[in-house]
Amino acid sequence: MSTVADKLAKKSTHRSGGKQVRLRLVYVDFWSAVKLSFLGAVSLAIVTMVSFFLIYMVIQATGLLTKGDEFVMSVTDNQVSLEKIFGLSQVMAFGAVVSILNLIVFTVLGAVIAGLYNLAVKITGGLLIGFTSN
Repeated sequence: MSTVADKLAKKSTHRSGGKQVRLRLVYVDFWSAVKLSFLGAVSLAIVTMVSFFLIYMVIQATGLLTKGDEFVMSVTDNQVSLEKIFGLSQVMAFGAVVSILNLIVFTVLGAVIAGLYNLAVKITGGLLIGFTSN
């Protein structure tokens, strides 16, 4: 059975002095995948919170929120104020809720993907990876 790696190795005219190793990935540790996906989700949560804060500050600095508030108050006879609804504390609380939900979803998704890969390995035999040392 000829694979793509074998065909590419035959086509290569330049022979490296390094040793080539072909390894097969047959198992992904469940807890390692969960920890890695959790750390990735934590970094994404930090980025989400910082971006919510920066976007709010830009919108407030440009006066967009004030203009929108004036428009909404003129339409609703001073009944609804956007600055009360979309204050910094409300925006950051919404960002925290979004970050926590993303944290849970990404961690569970990492665990599910690791479990599905371990099940698929039983059928396919794993992922063939080629390495070389230069």
